[in-house]
Amino acid sequence: MTGPSPIHVAALYRFARFPHPAALRQPLLDLCAANDVRGTLLLAREGINGTIAGPEDGIAAVIAHIRALPNCADIAVKYSRAATTPFHRLKVRVKREIVTMGEPDVDPRGSVGTYVAPADWNALIDDPDTIVIDTRNAYEVKIGSFAGAIDPQTDRFGDFPAWARANRAALEGKKVAMFCTGGIRCEKSTAFLKAEGLTDVFHLQGGILKYLEDVPQNESRWHGECFVFDERVAVGHGLAPGTHELCRGCRMPVSAADRAAPLFEEGVACPACATTRNDAKRAAYAERHRQVKLAEGRGEAHVGAVARKR
Repeated sequence: MTGPSPIHVAALYRFARFPHPAALRQPLLDLCAANDVRGTLLLAREGINGTIAGPEDGIAAVIAHIRALPNCADIAVKYSRAATTPFHRLKVRVKREIVTMGEPDVDPRGSVGTYVAPADWNALIDDPDTIVIDTRNAYEVKIGSFAGAIDPQTDRFGDFPAWARANRAALEGKKVAMFCTGGIRCEKSTAFLKAEGLTDVFHLQGGILKYLEDVPQNESRWHGECFVFDERVAVGHGLAPGTHELCRGCRMPVSAADRAAPLFEEGVACPACATTRNDAKRAAYAERHRQVKLAEGRGEAHVGAVARKR
């Protein structure tokens, strides 16, 4: 019998007040590096966000450090495991926002929607008076979502405010339930809707990942897989590894059917991007793929293999 996967993955965020986020960067970067922890952490005046992976004791040390930051003592962390590290690099960056919406007056620390635990989510979204909105981007929604959820067809989270304002009339007088991967985007989007004057607003606590972890598959309203921003690409119920892979040409998730299509070329292009690549780009991608395979043969990671950014 094989033992548990050795790599611990921790996904986290917290809206907190960091007056000088740049001062927090180097100690956090040094601690991660010293403990062989990789991934991405974002710091901003509004808090911290990111996903990291590494050995159990290394992850524990980094989480303990984060919990010591202002107003982060009870930060919620979603843990999972992976057979190999899902990140090839370590990045700790200071940004304007920890999740970019582009609405400077929206502050989730002041007012957000009502949190709904995964165990109570089905009852809310089964209510015919509830409008369910997927706040993720279109390429994420494509591979999985809750049955009946509205897809705003956004290319990035910063597009959500314009969509919500254009569709405000349809939301008036309804319960509005929103969800995202880990909770951060729907937390900020509920704060936005409340700032816009809507009051009956809810969001899935812990996001899709917590729902897939807690809710038995035979009771689930989730269909498909959940895209994650690392080399796992997607996960399913119980946070088991999904079936999607990443197109190295456009960084989009590709299904088994996509990979069987004539336009798919491993490491080069998928059906979504094949017709947009000229010969020079295809040759460059093919060479990168060759280098990745050579590095894998040596037991090394190659920086050409990186997951899609948010």
